[in-house]
Amino acid sequence: MSDKPQPPAPARKVTASDVAELAGVSKWTVSRAFTDGASISAKALARVQQAAQQLGYRPNLQARGLAKKSSQLIGVVVDEMQNPNLLLLLDEATRQLQQRGYTALLLNISAEGSEEAVLTLADQLQVDGLLFLGTLLSDSLIALARDIHHIPLVQLCRNDANPYIQIINTDGYQAGQQTAVILHQQGYQNFGYMKGPDTESTQLLRYEGYCDRLRELGVKLQNIKLLKANHYDRVSGFRAFSDHLTQTPQTQWLDALFCENDILAIGALDALDAMAPAYQLGIVGYDDIELAASPRYQLTTHGQPLRAMLQDAVRRLTSAAPVAPVAHQDRLLLRQSHLRR
Repeated sequence: MSDKPQPPAPARKVTASDVAELAGVSKWTVSRAFTDGASISAKALARVQQAAQQLGYRPNLQARGLAKKSSQLIGVVVDEMQNPNLLLLLDEATRQLQQRGYTALLLNISAEGSEEAVLTLADQLQVDGLLFLGTLLSDSLIALARDIHHIPLVQLCRNDANPYIQIINTDGYQAGQQTAVILHQQGYQNFGYMKGPDTESTQLLRYEGYCDRLRELGVKLQNIKLLKANHYDRVSGFRAFSDHLTQTPQTQWLDALFCENDILAIGALDALDAMAPAYQLGIVGYDDIELAASPRYQLTTHGQPLRAMLQDAVRRLTSAAPVAPVAHQDRLLLRQSHLRR
């Protein structure tokens, strides 16, 4: 027999029955003690709380949720994980859900063909709702979500005509118009817009507002060039603008650019710095990520009231009664990047 000390046996998890035995009450009394609004005498509640503290008992929230036909889980659906703005959204969304007693279940659909597996998991865990923070909200994903016992689906920062989806967004069309005006006022001639990945049904409307206002200001449609980035990350913005510089005669280079978000704009500025540092480009982004305000970029951009928008989203997902719609407005932040030097 070995003299080597044996590791201690793992401690058994304390159960509601253990608490009931120590407190001298029934198991159902213990359950009521940890259920908001349940009927229980002050004396019994005190005995259960004291026994639970002594034993280190923590209630099984999942089991309690199943009994209430509510899992207290909200599926947070994401893609484009390299987009810095997504980290801000996740931080705020999880914080607000936790304040309301809910847990966020992160569902990543970045991988091609992962939608069905991810939504099946959400169904198995009986999520109470889906908060969509991604960009690629496809028709197939909407159909899958709708089939999960008709839970609410809220889409943040995108537009969609599907009546099943609750939309929370700012006025992208107006932002596009504002951007067109401030760039046109600088006297630029060749205007461009850099968009992110294509989507089946969701829209931002920033491009439409931008083009419509430029045409009203006398800019011809052929002088508004559309650049496409494959992803919402700096490298994709860098490549898209690098391709423009290398594949276009210098006389036709853009001198004004509105980017669908800040990280694409930062990638475009890095490409310009690497390939044509003396060339003048007026550029505007969207989101107001932390890097946008750095002295290196001084990016003019649009900031969104993300905290208020996510409060609206969480209320819609967790409230039993209908929630009145709220109009959210972005704010144009004028820095230096749009100015003609």
